[in-house]
Amino acid sequence: MSLRLAATFARRELRGGLRGFRVFLACLALGVAAIAAVGTVRSGIEAGLAEQGSALLGGDAQATLTYRFAAEPELAFMREVSTTLSETVDFRSMITVGDDRALTQVRAVDDAYPLVGNVTLDPPMPLPDALAGNGTLPGGVMERVLADRLGLTPGDTFRMGTQDFVMSAVLASYPDNGAGGFSLGPRSIVLTKDLANAGLLSEGTLFDTDYRMLLPAGTNLQALEDRADSQFRDTGMRWRDSREGAGGTARFVERIGAFLILVGLSGLAVGGVGVSAAVRAYLGNKTGTIAILKTLGATRGTIFTTYALQIGVLTLLGVAIGLILGGGIPVLLAPVIEAQLPIPADFGFAPAPLIEAAIYGILAAAIFTLWPLARTEQIRAATLFRDAFAGGTALPRWPYLAITAALIALLLGLAIWFSGTAWLTLWTAGGIAGALLILVLAAALIRWIARISRRAARGRPALRLALASIGARGGESTSVVLSLGLGLAVLAAIGQIDGNLRRAFTAELPERAPSYFFVDIQPDQIDGYRQILADNPAVTRVDTAPMLRGIITRINDEDAEKVAGGHWVVRGDRGITYANALPEGSTISAGEWWPEGYSDAPQISFAAEEAAEIGLSLGDTLTVNVLGRDITGTITSFREVNWDSAGLGFVLTFNSAALAGAPHSWISTVYATPESEAQILRDLATAYPNITAIRIRDAIDRVATLIEGVTAATRYGALATLVTGFLVLIGAAAAGERARTFEAAVLKTLGATRGMIITSFALRAALLGFAAGAVALAAGILGGWAVQTFIMEGDYQIIWANALWIIGGGVLVSLLAGLAFAIRPLQAAPAQVLRSRD
Repeated sequence: MSLRLAATFARRELRGGLRGFRVFLACLALGVAAIAAVGTVRSGIEAGLAEQGSALLGGDAQATLTYRFAAEPELAFMREVSTTLSETVDFRSMITVGDDRALTQVRAVDDAYPLVGNVTLDPPMPLPDALAGNGTLPGGVMERVLADRLGLTPGDTFRMGTQDFVMSAVLASYPDNGAGGFSLGPRSIVLTKDLANAGLLSEGTLFDTDYRMLLPAGTNLQALEDRADSQFRDTGMRWRDSREGAGGTARFVERIGAFLILVGLSGLAVGGVGVSAAVRAYLGNKTGTIAILKTLGATRGTIFTTYALQIGVLTLLGVAIGLILGGGIPVLLAPVIEAQLPIPADFGFAPAPLIEAAIYGILAAAIFTLWPLARTEQIRAATLFRDAFAGGTALPRWPYLAITAALIALLLGLAIWFSGTAWLTLWTAGGIAGALLILVLAAALIRWIARISRRAARGRPALRLALASIGARGGESTSVVLSLGLGLAVLAAIGQIDGNLRRAFTAELPERAPSYFFVDIQPDQIDGYRQILADNPAVTRVDTAPMLRGIITRINDEDAEKVAGGHWVVRGDRGITYANALPEGSTISAGEWWPEGYSDAPQISFAAEEAAEIGLSLGDTLTVNVLGRDITGTITSFREVNWDSAGLGFVLTFNSAALAGAPHSWISTVYATPESEAQILRDLATAYPNITAIRIRDAIDRVATLIEGVTAATRYGALATLVTGFLVLIGAAAAGERARTFEAAVLKTLGATRGMIITSFALRAALLGFAAGAVALAAGILGGWAVQTFIMEGDYQIIWANALWIIGGGVLVSLLAGLAFAIRPLQAAPAQVLRSRD
């Protein structure tokens, strides 16, 4: 009976329209739309990666080897399980045109390449024709950015190592671009056989060989992977198939998508403030109705259910609007989004992200509306002509508090489940809760400061009126600080993180980083290489080290990945080196370095920080596969490794006798003045054309570009949060319009001019905006410090340029919202306003 009666009351009240709930719907819809849009885009990318896994990989399966070509048993296995086999070689090299040189990522291919998809060239031609050359020189193709950098057009000649090529065409696209990962230079393609005399693929140089395979229909990919792993994992072979064709790209998309959804939850929290304020204002206007219902015998349960049903219907409407916007806009803009993405995407109806966004929206609405709904119990029949929401107990009864806590716990649990990262989710939730607490306390502090500052404003009536309004209990101060402050806090934190990352890569790092990083220096070239640099007075420092690549396969004779829990050190191959004496600048943190000239059983010095993360101890044994050969050594020392200087650093260092006989090359860093860098490159390239030079500043620019893409996406999420906050601010200003109208009428009656009144309104809005911006800045700086220190594990410095924008933005947004709703109060006739309040 009570439910039917409550439903009848709710239906009748909803006939009055949505007046008073526009901000409620806008805040809820925008928050849900942001989460749904991020999820839809992520699902579209994941669908595209899954559908084109073979094309991204370059085949149905791929086996990768480091520093070597496949041995006969490995080739026999791959020929057995496949219908077609293609071998490609991936490495970095320098392309030389006259005195100009540029770094490129080379893919040397065979006649079977590509197994899946097509290579697109400009001018259009088949890849075999382009690589055939002009009859005198072999052919090569390269991406346009590289061709333009070197001033090359089809028909021009370039050199790679000691081999000349003719550029046949510009490389517009190639099918397996998702398999290569991050590269420091644009792509070039040549035939492997044409590099036979180039001096670039000699034993010990840095290269990977990829063997792509087409498999018979119906092949069990998991069974094949298990077989390959059991037979060849200890030889250093890494196996991948079309199920994970995008490799690290898919993992990156998943993680950044999860992070952006968590940022979207911050926006939903801001919207929740608006939702709560809208419900409170609506119920405040229903005081008389509630009091009459209680006078007529309605129970508090009936009244609670009546308004809960109304809010529930409006919540479903707001969530539906958000789902339509968030799920529909990415689909409608699919051609534009796909054109901007470097990876395939397939946008369509994806129910999973929409369900996730709907759950978040419903739970957030329930959390933020339960509190004001519970306070309807405090309205009594005796308060028929009073403002029941102006007094009474601030907290609802304990059952409502318990339900609210349960809903928050459910929301957090689902967020952890959906995102797959408990740690990041809890950090985000803690940050939001901490920011809300800081903003609530700051709002109370701002009201107190405003009240005690009124005396100092004597003689300045506009300022005194503004301070009186800010300090008034039940005014708009809390709503403004919460709504605007949380959005600005998220934006401030992201701005600080972005600024610190940029500073680390583009400011601090170049000051202490080397000019060049040289690779593929052959053992018989290292002495001459050092001599050339020693004769150059502009060179201030040269560091060199032998370089091999190896895979840690066993820890204490157990599977390394299981022991290390998937730590990055045991995933794939790692750079390793050997040394006789302790390298200059190295610090032993535990254990002892081997004696000089030591030649007994292999010993290992391991990076201390990574050893602690894995759980290694002195005396543990590691089995490392180097060029197909297992080498087992004992950890005898831990040493500190500084990864921040862009210098030489190795996780593993063996004693010299353990690796000196293995084929390898040397790497080197060179510190020199910027104006001498070009001459250093010319001198070394002339003497040793096989050496590859990586300019550190260029590498930093590539990384900075990647970071820009990530932070841009995050900033968009933060801007959505800020827009939601602006909507809440507009709602608060709209709700206070009636009070401003009465205030303006009284002030006009007492002789105040329009200029004084508008100045008072403007000062009120500006002061609140400044306060919200300042508090948000403090919260954002604190949040940025926490992320930079504990997650990024880097140095932190306040980026004041970003900080000032936050405060300025807070003042401007609050001022615009306040003045927009001050026009009608100024135009109202005092007599009419005061007569209506009799």
